Amino acid sequence: MSVRRRPPAPPAPPGPAPLPLPAGLRAGLGHDAVGIRAEHGERILARLPRAGCVFADEERWWWIVPAGSDVGLTWPPGVHYAVGDPSWTRPRPADRPPGPRLVHGPDGDSPYTAPIPLYFLVCRLTGVPPRWSVAP
Repeated sequence: MSVRRRPPAPPAPPGPAPLPLPAGLRAGLGHDAVGIRAEHGERILARLPRAGCVFADEERWWWIVPAGSDVGLTWPPGVHYAVGDPSWTRPRPADRPPGPRLVHGPDGDSPYTAPIPLYFLVCRLTGVPPRWSVAP
């Protein structure tokens, strides 16, 4: 039996400041974040059947997704995929503005937004055809 391994990630652009999940949420699948330009944030939130935790700052809206939601998907240019703790929860320098704030909390006890509906909405809004592969 072969073990599927996550391919090495390219160097990540600076992620958001820490995105603390609200108390009481279960994140047993680990969590990553998908950063989308702020101009698309409200439209995506309005069109998703269910959204988890969403954080926002002046540049991006950050959607919490289960860890590994980038495997096999090619997110459109301009979308930042930040891989789990601690790489995207590193502190920001003192001269940077405060980090993103929680703008949407989940209805239940899960912080996640389903990555596939989010992916298709992002592709549609950015005009990029969806691309995925089944190879690791």
